[in-house]
Amino acid sequence: MQAPSHPRPALRAGLIGFGVVGSGTHGVLAANRQTIRARAGCAIDLTMVATRTASRAQAATDAGIEVMRCPMELARHPELDVVIEAMGGTTDARDCVMEAIAHGKHVVTANKALLATHGEEIFAAATARGVTVGFEAAVAVSIPIVKALREGLVANEIEWIAGIVNGTSNYVLTQMGAGGSSYADALAEAQALGYAEADPLLDVGGGDAAHKLALLAAIAFGGPPRLDAVHVEGIRSLQAADFLHAARLGYAVKLLAVARRSEGQVQLRVHPALLPRNSLLARVDGRMNGIMVKGDAAGVTMYYGAGAGSRETASAVVADLVDLARALRGGGRMCVPPLGFHDDNFAPPPMRALADVRMRNYLRFTLQRADAGPRVFEVLQRHGVLADKGTLSHDSLVMLTNAVAESQMLAALRDLEGVEGVRATPARLRVEELE
Repeated sequence: MQAPSHPRPALRAGLIGFGVVGSGTHGVLAANRQTIRARAGCAIDLTMVATRTASRAQAATDAGIEVMRCPMELARHPELDVVIEAMGGTTDARDCVMEAIAHGKHVVTANKALLATHGEEIFAAATARGVTVGFEAAVAVSIPIVKALREGLVANEIEWIAGIVNGTSNYVLTQMGAGGSSYADALAEAQALGYAEADPLLDVGGGDAAHKLALLAAIAFGGPPRLDAVHVEGIRSLQAADFLHAARLGYAVKLLAVARRSEGQVQLRVHPALLPRNSLLARVDGRMNGIMVKGDAAGVTMYYGAGAGSRETASAVVADLVDLARALRGGGRMCVPPLGFHDDNFAPPPMRALADVRMRNYLRFTLQRADAGPRVFEVLQRHGVLADKGTLSHDSLVMLTNAVAESQMLAALRDLEGVEGVRATPARLRVEELE
C-alpha cells in the first residue's frame, strides 16, 4: 500500500516595499495562487509586508498579511523563509538584504543597482550562510535571461552579449527615429505616458543599462559584477538629423549594452550605436527589451519581452520564489549558484580597455566654409580614419568610417577641434554589426 501523501508546508515570504514591484508581486501571488502552488509543489504564502505606506498596503492586502513599518524587523523575523526586497536603492536595501541573509533567509530582489554595486558582498554572504539570492527580475524583467545564461547556455563559452535593456531610452529613440521628434519632445512624451521618471537620468544617461550589463557579464564570463569596468554613454546628445542620416545609410539608432570577449579579454560598454536596420535588435521598438547572446556551441539566441512594468516584474520575482520552493520542498537546497559558477578558483577573463576596441564610426560635421570638408578628410586620414560611405554638402559632412581603434578615433577628433570652418563637436556614433 502506498503511504498517504502529506501536503508540504508553505514557503513563507515577507515583502519589503509596496510600490510598483511589491504591489505587483502581491497581486500575481494572489491572482495565480492555485497554478503557482501546483507548479511549486507547495503554497507560497505572503505573510508579512514592511512599507512606509502601511495604510495603502493594509487596504490592498488580505487580513491575514501582517503589515509593519520597520523593514529590519521583517528581515530578521523568525517565521519567514524568504525575504523579497522591493524597496529599491542601494543603502537601506543593502542593509536589509544582509540582515536577512545573516538570519538565514533566502532573498529575492529586482534591484539591479543593489547587486551591481554590492553583489560581490551579498553573494559571498549568501553562500557562506547557505542561502540563495534570486534576481531574475533585475534584468529585462519579463525575459528569463538570467536563467538562460545561468542554466540553458551552460555548455557554451559566451562570445558576446548585446542588448536593449532600458525601455525608457528605447521609447525615446523609437520616437526620434520613427516620428522625427527631438530628444526633448520624445522624453516629455515618455514622461507624460509614465514610461519615464520625473528625473530620468539613470535611464537616459545609461546607468540603468550599465547595472544590468554588469550582472549579465558576471554570469556569462565569471567573477563578480564589475560596474566600474563598464564604459557608459547616454542618449541626451542625440539629434533628430542623425536618425535621418542613419536611416538613409540603412541603420537604426539604439542604446546598446554590449559585453564582448576578444583575445582572452572582456570589454563592457553601454552607448548609443548604429545597428543594421534588418537586424533583429534594430526591430526592438518602444518600451520593449531585446537581448542577443552568441555562444560557441549554441550560436546566436535572441530574447524579447517587456523590460518594465508591475506585473511583468512580478512574473520574474515569483519565478524565483517557485524555484526556491521546488528546491526546499524537494528536500535540498538551491544547487544553481547565483552567478552560475561553483568553482571559486575559476579565473574570469581580464577586462579590456575601450581604447583597444576596433569599430566603424558614424560622423556628422557641421561646416561653415566650403573648403572645410577636404580639411576634415586630411586630418582623419593622418590618423588612419577613412571614409567608407559618406555625403558632402555645402554645410555638412556625413560619413561611415573604416574600422579603427577607439584611441585612433579619439586622437583624430581631438585634432579636428582646431580645423577652421568646422563648427562645434561632430556628432559621433559607433557602428555595431553584431557579426
